[in-house]
Amino acid sequence: MNTSVIGYPRIGKDRELKFASEKFFAGEIDENALLKVAKNIRKEDLLKQKEAGITYISSNDFSFYDNVLDTAFLFNIIPQRYKDLGLSELETYFALARGYQGVKGNVKALAMKKWFNTNYHYLVPEIDDDTEISLVGNKPVNEYVEAKSLGVETKVALIGPFTFLKLAKFTGSKKIADVSEKLTGEYVKLVSVLASKGAEFIEFDEPYLVRDLDGADIDLFKSIYARILANKNGTKVLLQTYFGDIRDVYTEVIKLDFDLIGLDFFEGRKTLDLVKTNGFPADKILVAGLVNGKNIWRNDYKKTLSVLSETGTGNVVIGTSCSLLHVPYTLENETKLSDDYKKHFAFAEEKLTELSEIAQIAGSDYENSNIFKNNQKLFEGRKDSEDKDVQAKVAAITDADYVRLPVFEERERIQKEILNLPLFPTTTIGSFPQTQDVRKNRQEFKKGLKSKEDYIEFNRKKIAECIKLQEEIGLDVLVHGEFERNDMVEYFGEHLNGYVFTEKAWVQSYGTRNVKPPIIWGDVSRREPITVEWSKFAKSCTNKPVKGMLTGPVTILNWSFPREDISIKESILQIALAIRDEVLDLETNGINIIQIDEAALREKLPLRRSDWYSEYLDFAIPAFRLVHSKVKPETQIHTHMCYSEFTDIIPAIDAMDADVITFEASRSDLQILDSLKENNFKTEVGPGVYDIHSPRVPSVEEIVSALTKMRTKIEDSKLWVNPDCGLKTRGTEETVKSLTNLVAAAKQIRG
Repeated sequence: MNTSVIGYPRIGKDRELKFASEKFFAGEIDENALLKVAKNIRKEDLLKQKEAGITYISSNDFSFYDNVLDTAFLFNIIPQRYKDLGLSELETYFALARGYQGVKGNVKALAMKKWFNTNYHYLVPEIDDDTEISLVGNKPVNEYVEAKSLGVETKVALIGPFTFLKLAKFTGSKKIADVSEKLTGEYVKLVSVLASKGAEFIEFDEPYLVRDLDGADIDLFKSIYARILANKNGTKVLLQTYFGDIRDVYTEVIKLDFDLIGLDFFEGRKTLDLVKTNGFPADKILVAGLVNGKNIWRNDYKKTLSVLSETGTGNVVIGTSCSLLHVPYTLENETKLSDDYKKHFAFAEEKLTELSEIAQIAGSDYENSNIFKNNQKLFEGRKDSEDKDVQAKVAAITDADYVRLPVFEERERIQKEILNLPLFPTTTIGSFPQTQDVRKNRQEFKKGLKSKEDYIEFNRKKIAECIKLQEEIGLDVLVHGEFERNDMVEYFGEHLNGYVFTEKAWVQSYGTRNVKPPIIWGDVSRREPITVEWSKFAKSCTNKPVKGMLTGPVTILNWSFPREDISIKESILQIALAIRDEVLDLETNGINIIQIDEAALREKLPLRRSDWYSEYLDFAIPAFRLVHSKVKPETQIHTHMCYSEFTDIIPAIDAMDADVITFEASRSDLQILDSLKENNFKTEVGPGVYDIHSPRVPSVEEIVSALTKMRTKIEDSKLWVNPDCGLKTRGTEETVKSLTNLVAAAKQIRG
C-alpha cells in the first residue's frame, strides 16, 4: 500500500525558521541568509519523508508565514497600499503579514483568522475592484524543481481556487462570480508550467468543501474544476480535503475527472458512510486520511485497518488526515520525557513511521505480525490516568451550578457603583512584554540555577514596575503583567493534575509565533492555587483595580493535546471545576475583577452549523458559566476572544453571562460591531482598537477613529478601550507608545 503526507511542519526541527525570520526583521541578517535557512529546512523535511518511504510527498507546503498569503502573492493579489511602499518582494510579503511602519510608509497587516477548526492562523487575502489577478509568482515551480534536484519526486501542493475564493475578502463591488473565471485561468496556466517542468502529481487542497455548501457553492466548485481538469496537461490531479467530510458534494466529486481523492476519515464523521453508500470509482485512487494530523496519540492500527477494509475498494493510499503542520516535529527532541509516556505519542516524524508500518502490514495476516501486536499493547488501558474523586465531582454537577445570580442587569448596576470607573474605561488584555531578563529568570528557576526566593523576588520587582508603568500611562484597570507565565495554557497545566509537558514540542500558531501545547494525560484537578499570590501582590502595589488573569476551560482544552479515551465534554468539565477553585480563591483574596480568557472558544466549533449545539456549544458555553457562577454580584467577570469569526455565534457568547467581553477586532475592520448591535448584545464589550501582532504603533487619531465607529454600534456605558490581545510578544518601547496613545484617545473621546 502506498502512503501520502498532505504537508509537513515547516518551522524546522529546532525552530530555525522562527529565529532566522526574527533576525531578518531586526536587520541582523539579510534576505540571502534567511533564504538559505529556509532551503535547508525544506531539504531536511523532504529527505526525512523520502527516508521513511512515503510515496506521495508534498512540495510547496513550506511557507515563510502562511500558505494562503503565498497563494495571494502567487497570483498578484496584493493591495496597492503595499506595492506603493516600494519594498523588495520578501519585504512586501512580510508587510502584508506583519504591517509596516517606517520611512516608506505606514500600513496595517492583513486581517488574520483561524484556519478552520485549528489554532493555526491564516492571512485573509483582499480582492478589490482594481486587483489584476495574474500568475506572477514561481514559488510552487521553484520548490518542485528544488525537490527534484534532491532526488525527491513530489506532488505539488496548492491551496485550491475554491477554498481561496471562499476565504478571501472582497473590498469593492466585485464578488466571487466576477473573478472566479480569471483566477481559474491562472491556475490552469500554473498547471501547464508545472507539467512542463515534469510534475506528475498536483494536489489541490480544498478544505472548504467540508463546510455547509449551498447550490451556488457546488456550481462554483464544479465550474472551476471542469476547466482545470480539462487542462491537466498530462499531470495527475489529487483533490485533497480535510477537517471533516464532504457530504454536500461527495456524489459530484466522484463524477469529476480527479485521479486521486483525499478524504478525512478521522474528523469526517460521515466519510466512511459516504464511501460505503455511494461507492468509490474504480478508476480513481482513494487517499484515506487515517493517521491523525492534529493530535499526538499513537494510531490504533486495529481501528485503522478495520476502516480500510470497510471502504470496499482496494485502490487505497493511507494518508494523514490533514497537514502535519499541526503537530510537533519529532519525539527525538524530548530527552526528559519518560518512555512510559513517549511510547504513547507520535509527533510528525513518528507519524511517518506509522504510515509506513500500516502500509507494510495492510492486506496481510496483520494480526499475527509483531508490528500489530506491539501496537495493540499500547491500548490495553492506562489506569494511572483515572481519578475517581474528579469523576465523582463531574457527575455531581447540577443545572443550578451553571446559573449566576443575580441577573446581568442587576450585577452591572452594582459593579458600576462599586468600581466607579470613568466612561470608556481603559485596560489591557493581560500580558506585558516578555523581555530577555524575564525569560532568563524563568529558565534559570526551572533549571534549578535560581532559588525560589530569588525567582519570586525578581517577578515581584517586575510586577511593581509594571503597575507603576500602567499608572504613569493612565490606564484605569491594571494587570500584573504575567511575568511568571511561559504560556497561557502550559502555565496553568503545570499546576493541574493530569498533565504531561514536553521540552520542544513546538507547533506553529502564526508566522514566527510557535506554541508548545501540553498533553492531557489523565483526569484533571487543581493541585494548588495558581495565580493568587501574584494577583495579591499586584493589588498591594496600587489603589487602582487589578484584574486577576486566568485561562478558561475551553481554551485550556483546545490549546492542549486532548485525550482520546474520554469525551471532549468530560475533559472540559473537569478543567472547569479546577479553574472555578482558582476563581473563588481570587475573590476571597480581594480580587474583584477576574478575567477568564476564552481565546479559543470558536476553535473547536464544528465546521457545519447543524452540529454546533449538539456537539459543542451545548457544553462549552455552560462550562464557562460553571467557572464563575458562584462569585458575588460585585465581582466583575471578564473574558477575551481573538482571531476567529464570531459574528454568527454572538448569541452563544452573550449566553456565557460574563460582565465584560473583549474581542480581537482591529484586523477585521470592526466587522463584529454590526452583529453585536443586531443581536442586542447585553454584555459590556471592548473590541480591540489596535493590532498587537504588528510592531507598528497606532496613532491617537487612528484609535479615536475606531472608537468613534464603535460608538455608533455600542452604548457608551458598555464600551471598554483596549488592545486586541496580550502584549507578551511586543517590545517595551512600542508597547508604551501604543498604550499612551490608547489612553489619550479614550480621554479625547470622553471630552
